[in-house]
Amino acid sequence: MYGEVVAVVRLTPQLVRVVLGGPGLDEFVLGEDADQYVNCFFLPDAASYAVPFDGEAVRELPREQRPFPRRITVRAWDGERRELTLDIAAHGDAGYAGRWASRAQVGHRLQLRGPAGSYRPHADADSYLFVGDESALPAIAACAEAVPAGRPVVVVVEVEDAAGEVELGSPGELEVRWVHRAGRDDVDDLLAEAVAALPRPAGVVSAFVHGEAAETRAVRRVLLREGIVEPERLSCSPYWRRGLDDEAWRAVKAAWVRDTAAETFDVMPR
Repeated sequence: MYGEVVAVVRLTPQLVRVVLGGPGLDEFVLGEDADQYVNCFFLPDAASYAVPFDGEAVRELPREQRPFPRRITVRAWDGERRELTLDIAAHGDAGYAGRWASRAQVGHRLQLRGPAGSYRPHADADSYLFVGDESALPAIAACAEAVPAGRPVVVVVEVEDAAGEVELGSPGELEVRWVHRAGRDDVDDLLAEAVAALPRPAGVVSAFVHGEAAETRAVRRVLLREGIVEPERLSCSPYWRRGLDDEAWRAVKAAWVRDTAAETFDVMPR
């Protein structure tokens, strides 16, 4: 399956919206999860083939010629127009996905597989908490739009500065708190500090915490240690790790996820 670029919009200095369309998406079917993503395949500069390509055949190529798979959140799917919107975090030439998005033009093609997902805001929760950085902002935006009407929704997002902020919407009672990292030397605890400073929510909380690895782990510790969220109602996943490129992070991600999941805490009394 593949899409053809029909529009490109620079939403912020760090976020690019790419809209895909065309007959290559005829078989695309969106699932029920709010954090739906597609596995996208970004071609290396040394590629001697083009989209669409045979997935089995490229696996036989030397490593430097194979496409690089990356999970990208589905920001929106228009079933009538058959158009898929992807908001992709881009930081200059860092990362294959961001580099492709920054250079994308109408007519370019992108091969993909999916979609899949694992989280939808729990319908029986009393309130919702969504936390992350630019890499998680598309999923956070989709989650905020998927909550039941009228229920409290708190969103905490870390961006570089005010230029990274975007407008978010929700049928719930939405409160958005932006955290700016510009000028800060140690940012691993920025989100955790912001979450710890929030008024304590009453009742059952459904939470989604995704983004940079050290930051998501720090937020997870706050939420579980203080008993704000039950583990079964917390979706927590690291997308990337500061200081590591895509391939270096992929090499250690599984171990990082296992170590994070193994952490347990004595819940602090209310």
